Amino acid sequence: MKQYNHFIGGEYKPSVNGGTMDIINPATGKKYAELAAGDAADVKLAYEAAHAAKDGWAMTPLAERQAIMQRIATLIEEKNEILAQAEMLDSGKPIMHARRIDIPRASANFAFFAAAASQLASESHYMPGQAINYTLRQPYGVVGCISPWNLPLYLFTWKIAPAIAAGNTVVAKPSEMTPVTAAMLGDICNEAGLPPGVLNIVHGTGPDVGEAIVRHEDIKVISFTGSTAVGKRIAGICAEQLKKASLELGGKNPVIIFGDCDYDEMLKTTIRSSFSNQGQICLCGSRILVQWDIYDRFVSDFTERVQRLTVGDPTDPETKLGAVISEGHMKKVLSYIELAKEEGGEVLAGGHQVHLPAPNDGGSFIAPTVITGLDQNCRTNQEEIFGPVVTIMPFQTEEEAIALANNTTYGLASVVWTDRLDRAHRVAGQINAGIVWINCWLLRDLRTPFGGVKNSGMGREGGWEAIRFFTEPKNVTIQYDHGED
Repeated sequence: MKQYNHFIGGEYKPSVNGGTMDIINPATGKKYAELAAGDAADVKLAYEAAHAAKDGWAMTPLAERQAIMQRIATLIEEKNEILAQAEMLDSGKPIMHARRIDIPRASANFAFFAAAASQLASESHYMPGQAINYTLRQPYGVVGCISPWNLPLYLFTWKIAPAIAAGNTVVAKPSEMTPVTAAMLGDICNEAGLPPGVLNIVHGTGPDVGEAIVRHEDIKVISFTGSTAVGKRIAGICAEQLKKASLELGGKNPVIIFGDCDYDEMLKTTIRSSFSNQGQICLCGSRILVQWDIYDRFVSDFTERVQRLTVGDPTDPETKLGAVISEGHMKKVLSYIELAKEEGGEVLAGGHQVHLPAPNDGGSFIAPTVITGLDQNCRTNQEEIFGPVVTIMPFQTEEEAIALANNTTYGLASVVWTDRLDRAHRVAGQINAGIVWINCWLLRDLRTPFGGVKNSGMGREGGWEAIRFFTEPKNVTIQYDHGED
């Protein structure tokens, strides 16, 4: 059985303590590989490799750094099929989702930040007759990157690429639930010519590896994507050490649908924004708010389309929804559906586990679920479920829609559907979220800032925000010669 090891100093290595853990295919419920289970000793080795490489990488000419990163992007693109197959086995997502979204985006992350690094310019400030100031943006050295399980290589590279482009070396931890494409990235980096130690990957659990990265006193920057509870813990540790942190956390995203929208386009996109990746995307719209004049029509049409979605074997190109990440997560999602019933909700579609024939008879599949009749303040509408579950609520006025949208502790993303330009601008300005999509969803320009407010995190990723996050400003002042001997 295949074992995936840590990638440290350009080499694959087992855990110092010899520990391993199982890798489970969520679509079958069966073990298909083993993973090195690291701890602080492995993080120490990874840091030492990163530290040894940091000065050489920081001084590598920009054009050379860019060329290596572009080769990584090209190799990921060339290996799309093998990486997509690995992503499917690891996460249970449909193969078409991995082929069309996850792997192409991982390639795009490296290509984008390779180009972005050359556009970073120093600022200067002129003091007439006195001096000139200029500001350098320099890499921190060794930084820590911790990524989640829902979009494994996609989000792993979203952190690593800007860190490396800015001249840092990295100690990274992918999710122990979906580690394989991250492990495969080591070979790709070696093939592309990335110097040993620039990227180091340590596998294991959050308490054993993630916390060791965050607590390491010489890793001064942490980029984390994951749950709000873990993010708060990381923020506390970083505060104690005066350590810089970027935290992209949970969401309970509203989709606001006004009666004047392009109905057909809205309906098609709302299906996608609700159930892509089994609803396991932090940007999925889980609270659908619909204006009263089209509420009954929308509920009927939306429910009918949801009932037609295919839940099935992730290897089948016709499958729209695959497995959720684990049996434990499936039970959590199903428990929220039962909670919704207790809170007075009516399940119009789904609401149950889907049982498939062998080899998927042990898989964790949930029917896409639509719930109506819930109060905005109930737990189902306030807590992140992170699965194929949406609630639908009516509203009458624009002011009511905004109040409902903002009435959670989260503030990551939102969607507004309207054909009125004035309303689009007005509502977008009043929604408490880091992202507002108007008449679209998941239309991403990698130059734009990405992140949320309230319990959805702090800091921003993407574009200049990411490059700036991974660099430290240093001001240099040069006083003019006054002509004195």
